[in-house]
Amino acid sequence: MHFYLLTLGCPKNVVDSEAMSELLRAREHVAVAEPADADLLIVNTCGFLAAARAEALVELRRLAVQKRPDQFLVAAGCLPQRDGEDILRQVPEVDALLGTRRWMEAGTLVAELQKRRSRRQETAHSIVWLGDPALSPPAVRPRPSACSGWAYLKISDGCDASCAFCIIPAIKGPLRSRLLDALVVEAQSLAASGAQEIILIGQDTTAYGRDLGLSDGLPLLVEAILAGIPQLRWLRLMYAYPARVSERLIEVMASDPRICHYLDLPLQHGHPDTLRRMRRPANVKRTLQLIEQLRVAMPDIALRSTFIVGYPGETEAEFQTLLDFVQAIQMDKVGVFTFSAEPGTMAAGLPDQVSEEAKRERYERLMATQQRISLTRNQTQVGRRLDVLVEGIGDGLSVGRSYRDAPEVDGLVLVSDKLPLARMAPVVITGAMEYDLLGTAV
Repeated sequence: MHFYLLTLGCPKNVVDSEAMSELLRAREHVAVAEPADADLLIVNTCGFLAAARAEALVELRRLAVQKRPDQFLVAAGCLPQRDGEDILRQVPEVDALLGTRRWMEAGTLVAELQKRRSRRQETAHSIVWLGDPALSPPAVRPRPSACSGWAYLKISDGCDASCAFCIIPAIKGPLRSRLLDALVVEAQSLAASGAQEIILIGQDTTAYGRDLGLSDGLPLLVEAILAGIPQLRWLRLMYAYPARVSERLIEVMASDPRICHYLDLPLQHGHPDTLRRMRRPANVKRTLQLIEQLRVAMPDIALRSTFIVGYPGETEAEFQTLLDFVQAIQMDKVGVFTFSAEPGTMAAGLPDQVSEEAKRERYERLMATQQRISLTRNQTQVGRRLDVLVEGIGDGLSVGRSYRDAPEVDGLVLVSDKLPLARMAPVVITGAMEYDLLGTAV
């Protein structure tokens, strides 16, 4: 079969899509770039927030309208895991559902669809739902894009945290870490395929190995990957739960120049009472100490965080505390979300829900505050020489990222020279904007 795969949502979905593609290719199916050229249409959906669910349904309907009688439409990922019946009600043209915990069954699903075609049976809705997955799914080695030079490595799936606003544990299930040796082998394969940067991702990377009996597994994994790939240029860590960033992890990050001095710490708020209602770490003093530890160990570290505004019960005083907190910690990068009352979460039923108008107004105020901070932080980079991983070329410019920027969520470095794609190049920073940097090649 020829298959078309559309990926929505976060980097973890990107990894799952790459893995599904590899499994299908291994069965001699062929990926195509256009839906019209495919026998099989797959949408790997996100179901985290209402806006993401709406986008997934729009894309499924778009493909359903264009779908030919000889094509199959599959909804995969978080949305069918969360509410497959709703998909079938709203997009009855969907032929099969594939949940997040069974993406490794993509080949089996396609084989079943092929059997139906050969038997000329009328296609029925088929829900692939085989219970909890194995602790370590089959070894699948997605390749980095030929024009990117970087690749994600998903080290775990699921989450054991009990954040009141988050539906992920219900969708993804409990933490399931992949075995360390298998991850090292996959990382070596990615590097051999051209990845100069490997990005470790999971719902909570700092929880890695807890289900395998490791109390502080992430530093062990990082050291094993670096030992197994001496030629690797960058190793980046994403999604670090602040309460689990250990002194050992900080020591390992500071000790090897191949580890990007970059950390994503989703803090979510700065007021202890709001954090308690969120069921998040509420010791703000400890968070401030952690940020100080990181900056002492790595003075050039770039820190990223995310915050939620308009959480139930958030008063104007609590929001002002958040503004003051953001001003105090001076994060390099910040993402802001307005609270979304997700069905099935504890937060959806909390009293004192904040109006949409207040959420939007607070979002804009926090974004304006952070934009000023980001500009100031970026201006400190002017005159500095940074290695840049080049990802695009056009109009006499090269576009890439320094160690300070993760792909798809952070800014870029715009270089006034034509540089080789998917390669590192030394660049002198000559200018700064709120999100991006300007530079010239050395």
